[in-house]
Amino acid sequence: MASHVSYPSMEEGLRILREDWGLEVVEGQTLHAKYNQFAGTDEERRQDLQTMLDDEGLKAIFSARGGYGSSKIIDKLRFQRFKKAPKWLVGFSDITAVHCHVHRLGVESLHATMPKLFGNAGGENALESLRKALWGEQLDYAMPANDFNRFGKVHAPVVGGNLCLITHLIGSRSELDTRGKILFIEDVEEYYYNLDRMMVQLKRARKLDHLAGLVVGQFTDLKDNESSSFGKNHLEIIKEYIEEYDYPVCFDFPVGHVLDNRAMVVGRSAILEVSPENTRLCFDS
Repeated sequence: MASHVSYPSMEEGLRILREDWGLEVVEGQTLHAKYNQFAGTDEERRQDLQTMLDDEGLKAIFSARGGYGSSKIIDKLRFQRFKKAPKWLVGFSDITAVHCHVHRLGVESLHATMPKLFGNAGGENALESLRKALWGEQLDYAMPANDFNRFGKVHAPVVGGNLCLITHLIGSRSELDTRGKILFIEDVEEYYYNLDRMMVQLKRARKLDHLAGLVVGQFTDLKDNESSSFGKNHLEIIKEYIEEYDYPVCFDFPVGHVLDNRAMVVGRSAILEVSPENTRLCFDS
């Protein structure tokens, strides 16, 4: 869907899908394609995904990797046949654009680790959470408390993904409706000032006003200015923009550009309970 992937880096992931999970794997044409930084031209990537969306024999579509490019093709995709026979769309990072788009169609999707990362040490919990989601087993996460957390308990649909993509989609046909939802956010390799700018955009677009709850995932490899420091870390930046609200908030949740990237069912309701002892996120069966 997005950036070019090295096929050898996929071999362990493909082996796990075929041998460990016993799945029949159909490889997309663009898994072997390269056009500049992309996995093929826009039209090649669109056609490859369209073919899979329309194939009623497929039960899930895994994005090999993220990068950049999904939003370049999303408006030219047709979802009529997909809506009649939905299947799991799996991935994270740039694939947030696809998750947000199909959420507007009323279809659940899986924000989860991707085959390129399946064999990496440290990703065992992420991989098992994806397997559970695909096999229809319940996802129930319990995490240590964080000093920045705000306590409370809610039951609401879960939406979200990469913060850069969520803000990028505002004003488009894929814009995320956050009202009454548990929103989860994560990002990677951003400057602190740009993280602040994205939070300003969420607030000005009123995406933070009517949340049921907020799950702050992993913000990794962030950068400060070379000269004058921005003066705040990512926890302090995010906390500033949600202080006036009273919904529960948990920080440091294992979702994002990390090996322990737990599967999140976008569009499915869950119980979020943030207490002084821990945070629990339990998806409906």
